[in-house]
Parts: sequence; structure tokens; C-alpha cells
Amino acid sequence: MTPLPQATNPTRDLTQGPTLAPTRALGNGARIPVIGLGTFGSDHVSGAQVAAAVLDAAKIGYRQFDCASVYGNEPLIGEALQAVWKTIAPREEFWITSKLWNDKHAPRDVASSCEQSLRDLKLEYLDLYLVHWPFPNFHPPGCDIDSRSPDARPYVHAEYMETWGAMEKLVERGLVRQIGTSNMTIPKLELVLRDARIRPVCNEMELHPHFQQSEFVAYLMERRIQPIGFCPLGSPGRPERDRTPTDTAPLEDPVIRTIAEEHHIHPAAICLKWAVQRGEVVTPFSANPRNYAANLRAVTQDPLTQEEMEKIAATDRRCRLIKGHVFLWKQNQSWEDLWDEQGEITPA
Repeated sequence: MTPLPQATNPTRDLTQGPTLAPTRALGNGARIPVIGLGTFGSDHVSGAQVAAAVLDAAKIGYRQFDCASVYGNEPLIGEALQAVWKTIAPREEFWITSKLWNDKHAPRDVASSCEQSLRDLKLEYLDLYLVHWPFPNFHPPGCDIDSRSPDARPYVHAEYMETWGAMEKLVERGLVRQIGTSNMTIPKLELVLRDARIRPVCNEMELHPHFQQSEFVAYLMERRIQPIGFCPLGSPGRPERDRTPTDTAPLEDPVIRTIAEEHHIHPAAICLKWAVQRGEVVTPFSANPRNYAANLRAVTQDPLTQEEMEKIAATDRRCRLIKGHVFLWKQNQSWEDLWDEQGEITPA
């Protein structure tokens, strides 16, 4: 197979305005751009580089930024956003997400954590606030996969709903417009939907051609909960500690590479087209202007055919890359225990 062409930085004619991504209606009527810029720089991209990417991405048309307190870069992103409002477009045109970290699940901590993110991001409100993980188990930055929180415990629904109740109060106070879940499973979400006063509008989750989670995606869409896919390219830049010998790489998949060759674009663009056309919102990360410009173009032009969509659907390997080892609650557990793969919540 001949090498694929590299994505190139587009010529920017700002007199004609940026290319904006289409939006998708959520269950409550709010509209979210189908692509956002992720802001988790992992171990290899500094906060300053991420903030610079936010500013530049807004210039070329990005209107969604996916942030989190645990990423450690919200103050720098906040400075970039101030420049965006002053020089590019007003706050109301953007969708800003942040997330509640695992050590802030106590109801008394939820509001203060959200307020800190608002101060750091220099915002009056968030468009979306997520519970980052359903477990109150956390880990120090850069730890290996054997690290365990000393007071780690399994999912306890009563405790999670106390956290969720505090999230609902943020909506009532006007600090956040929407709330959602992240890294959930169907058994857990069933209980949340049963007991919540304010339903989650979305669930953020790992999604890419080698990990399609088709049953879960269908479950969400039937309930008007928007799936937001992180790692839509298979997270090629994830740290070595998060890699295992059984991992696969969708960007190297021969089906995806062949389709990319036929469209004269990079396989990453094919992964993003497929995701958005199947109904996802995607938040790929890049601090490289060439790459995040190409990602935006991928979802605004040259859609895949139905035949191509079906070919990519057949590449599913059920290969979860972000396994979450560090959130396990006892020794000698398998990471599968986090994901309720037997169809029920894994007991303590």
C-alpha cells in the first residue's frame, strides 16, 4: 500500500470567516458542536502549548473545548479564552466543558470544585459539567498502573447520587447549563436515570473504530443521551504506562487506511468522519495546528459513503485502550471489573 499523504495546514482566508463545525441537538434542546478540541496534554504537551492551541483553534473555527480540572491547565486555558472573547467571537458562541475529579465527589466539595474551574477558566458558567469517573478513587499524576488510592472503593450508587444531587444544584444555581456522566456503564447509568431529578445530557466515553461500543451507543441514543467520544483516533499519544501488548491501533487498520487513500486524506480524518456520521460528538486532542485544522475539515466536508461506514463498522476489535487500572479498589483485580462486563455492577 502506498504511503498516505500528510495533512497540510489550510490556507486561511479570514476575510471569509472560519469554518464552523455543525452542531447536534441534545435531549434538552441545547446544541453542541460535533467536534471539540480536547485539552488533555498527557505527559508530553505543556499547559502553555495547550492554551496556545485553544486560541489558534478558535481562530480557524473550533467552538467547543473539552477541559477538566485534573488536566492541570485550566488557568492557562482561561487566559486563552479571554483572548478568544476579545479578538475572535463572544463567549455565547462557544461550548466549554469541565469535569469533576474523583477526589471531589463529596457533596460539600462539588460546588467548590466547579467554582474553582470557573475561576480558572475565567467563566461565569460552564456549558457542560461532567462527573469524570463514577468512582471516588484517584491517583497521583504520572503514577504506574499498579498504583491504588488508599481508600479506594467500588461504585456505590447511594454515594454517586449524593454527588449527582450536588451536580443538579449547580444547574439550579446557573453555574452550569448541562450536566453529564463520563466513563459509565449501562448498569450504572440505569440506576442514575431511575433516580436523577435532572437527567444527564451526555456520557463521555472511549469510542473509536476498534472500540465501537455499539450496544452502549444505541442505548444512549434511544434515551436521548449524547455519546461524546474521547480517544476517537485510538489515543496514539497516550503514555507508555497505559499501553498493553493486546492494544490495537485503528490508524493502522488496513480497511481505514485503504479508505483514507481513496479520499487522499490521513486515516485520522476517516476515524473522525465515521464517528460523527454515526452520531457521536468527538473531542480529539492535538496541539499541532496542521492536525487540529485537518480534524475540523474532516467533519465539515467529503462525507463517507454508506458502504464505507459499513466497512469501518466491521473493523471493531472490542479493544478498550483506557482501561482504568488505577481506579480498582482491591489487589489482584482485573481492569474488566470497572466496566461491568457481565451486565451487572461488579460487587465489592
